[in-house]
Amino acid sequence: MKIGFIGLGRMGTGMAKNLLAAGHTLFLYNRTREKAEALASPAARVVSSPAEAAREADAVFTMLADDHAVAEVTFADGLIEALPRNAIHLSSSTISTALSRRLAEEHGARGRTFVAAPVFGRPEAAAAKKLLVVLAGDPSAIERCRPLADAIGRQTFVAGFEPWQANALKLGGNFMIASMLEAFSEAFALMRRSNIAEQQFLDVMSELFGSPVYKNYGSTIVERRFDPAGFALKLGYKDVRLALEAAAETSTPMPFAGVLRDQLLNALAHGQQDLDWSSIALAAARNAGLSDAKQT
Repeated sequence: MKIGFIGLGRMGTGMAKNLLAAGHTLFLYNRTREKAEALASPAARVVSSPAEAAREADAVFTMLADDHAVAEVTFADGLIEALPRNAIHLSSSTISTALSRRLAEEHGARGRTFVAAPVFGRPEAAAAKKLLVVLAGDPSAIERCRPLADAIGRQTFVAGFEPWQANALKLGGNFMIASMLEAFSEAFALMRRSNIAEQQFLDVMSELFGSPVYKNYGSTIVERRFDPAGFALKLGYKDVRLALEAAAETSTPMPFAGVLRDQLLNALAHGQQDLDWSSIALAAARNAGLSDAKQT
């Protein structure tokens, strides 16, 4: 297939490489052109605008930071108008359910197709083709997208017929991860106050829960590997905020999400916006009066 790919950060780069490895032809666009040029090859052409990335494509991926970036690329930069009528826009960004509904409506009004395709996984999972891909949208469009999902991930799930349902699922999942990070952060602070090694606690919890997510994120906190960020804390704050917005739209109480938002705000106030979101542990350490609660 001919695929436009817009957004070549650490996640997007891994996804684009795997699409190339699967034999697809790519039109690459990134605001910082050098990131696109790093992937240039006979099968990967660097283009000068989102509209150019879409114009000849069978499908276009957007993998961008937030609602503003996705809306700007789609509407102001001309993706939606340049997209051929039989092509599909797949948004793998973590965006609000409100924007997802708007994207579906605007694409439909123009005779285009929009499929939400958020992914779970850090940059190393994107590079290794181990992402979990969540699709939602028109069933026939989803079937057309399955080979693309297979090219970037290890498993694909269908959340529903409405694109915003995939985004709701992604926000719920990121809320669960953020909740785990806060729980680990508070437990590690307790261990340190109790003169128990964090690594020993992590070893026990890894056996108890048997989860690679617990083990990997727990190790990141124990080793203070917050920089460079696999997933920036400012994006984690954005996702918890969007989960609360989705909760308000559906009259769903999420009291702990409010606690998480405040802890992430604490971290932002201490300049941790570009550290990994596991650095929320520094907020718990500060609250516990631990002397080494510094950015590392």
